[in-house]
Amino acid sequence: MEIQPGKGVAAARIGETREAVESRLGPPIHPGKESRAVYEISRLLVISYTGDDLVELVELPHDAGRGDEAFFDGVQLTWRLLDDVVADLAAKGYRYEQNEPSSFLFEAGFVLFSVGSRTAGDLGLNAVEGVSQSVCEGVSVGPYEYFVAEPSEEQIAAWERNFEATEAAMDSDERIQKLRPLA
Repeated sequence: MEIQPGKGVAAARIGETREAVESRLGPPIHPGKESRAVYEISRLLVISYTGDDLVELVELPHDAGRGDEAFFDGVQLTWRLLDDVVADLAAKGYRYEQNEPSSFLFEAGFVLFSVGSRTAGDLGLNAVEGVSQSVCEGVSVGPYEYFVAEPSEEQIAAWERNFEATEAAMDSDERIQKLRPLA
């Protein structure tokens, strides 16, 4: 799925109403709290809404290599080593800053991140000693200003809880996918 930096993706654009999104995508598979919902199209899509039900952030977790990863400008963003993705985008001239060891904010309007739950081995790669092996586990798309505003402690805690719930749902989905051929 191609991201549109600062704007979202074709299925959900920043500033669009929840009603418009759900008329296209259907109801969320996990409605979450009022401000956040998880949708399943050909992949998972996590959308954060403002208090008046407008899309403010679109997140694409990795698709575990099943064929529908996030892309931008010909570069596969998710389900690759994070350092490789950043290097590819920097080579194309995209400016970024490193927020944390496993989070990169691009001025175009997106953040690449790893939460450390995936390894190079998950990608079928051998670990190389002394080299970062963080996997790009997701991309958050929104206006640059959204990412540089200082979040409150409550917002950070809510984001962490929601991301952990999304990861748990994805892990459960992967276990189900592995069992289906046995049925």
